[in-house]
Amino acid sequence: MILMRMMQHRALRYLGITAGCLLASSSINLFLVPSHLLTGGATGIAMIFYYLFQLPIGLQTFLYNIPLLVAAWRLMGKGYTFDVIIGTAIFSFCLDLTRPLNAYAPVSDLMLAAIFGGVFNGIGYGLVFRMNGSTGGFDIIGAIVKKYWSYNMGGVIFSFNCMVMLVSAFLFGVAPAMFTLICMYMNSAVTDKVIAGFKNRKAVLIVSNRAEQIADGIMDEVHRGVTFLHGAGAYTHYQRDVILAVVNITQVTKIKLIANVIDPRAFMIVISANEVLGKGFSHPGSDLRDMMKQRLAQQKSAEREKQ
Repeated sequence: MILMRMMQHRALRYLGITAGCLLASSSINLFLVPSHLLTGGATGIAMIFYYLFQLPIGLQTFLYNIPLLVAAWRLMGKGYTFDVIIGTAIFSFCLDLTRPLNAYAPVSDLMLAAIFGGVFNGIGYGLVFRMNGSTGGFDIIGAIVKKYWSYNMGGVIFSFNCMVMLVSAFLFGVAPAMFTLICMYMNSAVTDKVIAGFKNRKAVLIVSNRAEQIADGIMDEVHRGVTFLHGAGAYTHYQRDVILAVVNITQVTKIKLIANVIDPRAFMIVISANEVLGKGFSHPGSDLRDMMKQRLAQQKSAEREKQ
């Protein structure tokens, strides 16, 4: 039973990775290639040679990833590399599969092509990363550098992408490179949004001498749970409760009003919480959750038998 659920979970995961790769590759061939724009990573290098010599982008991308995959196999382990190989192969195949979309470019304006190409590219990559997948390229270099030299992975990838843009500016002019930068920014922003989730929540911290009254007001009027955190002033050492509540973005205004009415001197911090798991919010995948429950039950049963 557990093995079957694991296989179903893995199948759905690879289906999500395939969907993300198909969307990202379609975006590249619909928006970026007809406008002679680039994307980041090994695909960006492949696109440069495509513009110069008409070499297939997908095949190039896969070939450029081979030495990186070998390095990942030796330095990062088989578990990490296996998923990257699958993601790279699917993405490379989809790039050449969707190549005929070049003839159906929906926009001719460079700015629109950069924006929409970056947005749809970001959605595709976000789906891949949300499924714990990878399309290879500079992600591998970033992971290796982070593991052995503790450099920021995002900074390493951005540095290599800047090198690609410089080559693009030298070969095709400054304007395409600038629009490529816009595309990369949109890509990064949307990717982060998809990975984090679109259901934005807010974590509210309130410091007040009337914490119990404010907590009662939040529970009665907003119908959200409240947690007391015990805190103390660093200077005065005065003990007091700090209210923690996680709410929808539309409920923040009501909490501000409740706190201000009960205690106008209350100190409040509102923090973005991109993903919240638990009662009243989102939950992990049901199949995986059931699988883990069954595994824990089996472990407890085995422990009882030993006793």
